[in-house]
Amino acid sequence: MFALNTCIHPPCQRSALSVIDKNGNLTEEPNYCLKHSPDPEAEKVKIYEYIRTHQKIIGLNACGLTFTDIDLTDKRFYGCNFQYCTFSNLHSESFRSRMSFFDFSLFSDCTLVRSNLQFSSFAGATFSHVLFTGSDLVHNNFCGISAYQSSFDDSDLYNSRFIKAVLLDTSLRNCNIKKTIFYDIEQKNVSFKQSNTREAQFLHGGGIK
Repeated sequence: MFALNTCIHPPCQRSALSVIDKNGNLTEEPNYCLKHSPDPEAEKVKIYEYIRTHQKIIGLNACGLTFTDIDLTDKRFYGCNFQYCTFSNLHSESFRSRMSFFDFSLFSDCTLVRSNLQFSSFAGATFSHVLFTGSDLVHNNFCGISAYQSSFDDSDLYNSRFIKAVLLDTSLRNCNIKKTIFYDIEQKNVSFKQSNTREAQFLHGGGIK
């Protein structure tokens, strides 16, 4: 997992960005958050380069960064922190994540087909024009997400959570939603066609419409 360091600028309690040493290795040294960094552009460049040059990435803290037009194809992230990040125009296949955090992040115009994301959290995230088609998305936290014109079609969502999610013009067709919880969701023009809805949980006024 990423180091639980907070920003060294008092009294800031934001997550500190990962430190990458001169040899290109992640360290657990204290650091600033993106807002208080004396040189935020240099911090961004180091993290972008680290991701570009590594296929397997463990314990990276990139909280608050913006990622535009990058390729995450076959990248593997384990125990990383991408909370409050912005992802725009990503076009990737077979992106893999385990036990990583994307809470309150924004995904816009992204293609992440055939991804394999497990035991990860997207709580409060926003998805606008995002394709997860054909992905394994099991044991994930999608509570409180907002999804607009996005597709989870042909995906495995086993035992994931969509509590209080807002789903607009979004498709979950031909998905495995066994033990998936959709309590108190708001939905409009949402399709669950050919998904095993009888094995999902729709309660508290958030049933299929």
